[in-house]
Amino acid sequence: MVRRTWFKTTLAAAVAVVSSPVMANGLAINEQSASSMGTGFAGRSSSVLDASTVFGNPAGMSQLDRTEISGGLALIDAKTDISDATGAFPGSNEGDMVPFTPVPFGYFVTPLNDRWHAGFGIYVPFGVISDYENAFQGRYYGEYSSVRVVTFQPTLSYKINDRVSVGFGPTINRIDGKLTRAVPFVPPATPVALPDGRVSILGDDIGYGFNAGVLVDVTEALSWGLTYRSKVDYTLEGRTKVSGFPVAALNGQYDAELDFTSPESVDTSLTYEVDDQWTLYGGLTWMRWSRLQEIVVENDAAPANLATVREEQNWSDTWSFALGASYQLNPSWVLRTGFAWDRSPTTDTDRTVRIPVGNRRVLSFGAGWRLSDDVTIDAAYAYLHEDTAEVNEPAYQAEYRNSAHGLSTQLTYRF
Repeated sequence: MVRRTWFKTTLAAAVAVVSSPVMANGLAINEQSASSMGTGFAGRSSSVLDASTVFGNPAGMSQLDRTEISGGLALIDAKTDISDATGAFPGSNEGDMVPFTPVPFGYFVTPLNDRWHAGFGIYVPFGVISDYENAFQGRYYGEYSSVRVVTFQPTLSYKINDRVSVGFGPTINRIDGKLTRAVPFVPPATPVALPDGRVSILGDDIGYGFNAGVLVDVTEALSWGLTYRSKVDYTLEGRTKVSGFPVAALNGQYDAELDFTSPESVDTSLTYEVDDQWTLYGGLTWMRWSRLQEIVVENDAAPANLATVREEQNWSDTWSFALGASYQLNPSWVLRTGFAWDRSPTTDTDRTVRIPVGNRRVLSFGAGWRLSDDVTIDAAYAYLHEDTAEVNEPAYQAEYRNSAHGLSTQLTYRF
């Protein structure tokens, strides 16, 4: 027979990751701009460096004098060490389950007149991928996870006066994911070890939200910005497939559905131009992760014990902060650096093997090279280090130590 508790947890937790379009922490991704990455994303809502302000603060488009096309790619190389692992089942704990990952982005902004600007952006705001080895000791709580959200954002900004601008853009968000998990098969009595069964979940949906902002030049040297990113409602539809069990009646495929609301966030920051060379940045971000309290999965035509599956998540709202600085070395080159601290939305009690994140610190360095009045190249490097994070599942416990290197490049063309 299949241990029903394990089987239910498999379905609920696997879909939980599909439904959480939210790696910032949790599953949110910060890498939507190489120019902002150089300062640790400090000042993202109060400084206008290029067309990537479509994401950072839509109101910033009003400060761009010409049409701009800006696009780039971030590369993330993550490392995970697993230690002190114990559990009810044997297995390995190799770690390093996150493959080398590219994150693309692109933006366009053009002036319509002296007050109105239009633009759009394509970027990846949320995502996760992990691929444990087949013999992973915690495989009954997670084996493979791949989730991605791609957002398209048409945007307008309006310059109210010389000091105040506002911006708004609806977001069209597509989420898709695939997750697998092992399930132990325990017959009534046998001395022979039997292979694990598998649960595989596929799901996708399109959800709609918006990104809005205000940008104020408080003085000639000081700017303040505020950006609000709305919640997004999803109804994921897909397939729950159970396979690999020697008893055929245990295998099957069911239509799966769940409702999920991703969290809204508020980003506020200050940018202060000390002089012609030095600029300082500071920012705070709040994210309403407390929306993720539980996952409810409805499996159509499934056996009674699988028709409705629930799993508690118990995530909490988070605050993060960032500080940064830039130095204009000469008319062609600007150097940047920044530091960010980001709190984990989960705790040692509720953390899972799929999302084993802890409190994180990020140190960034970057540079911008203005080749001409029309072309700028930006590049940034960031090192991320997390506090030790404990996973305490009923039959698997371990300590995770996560770190990552990030590299981003971006090209901006003006005409």
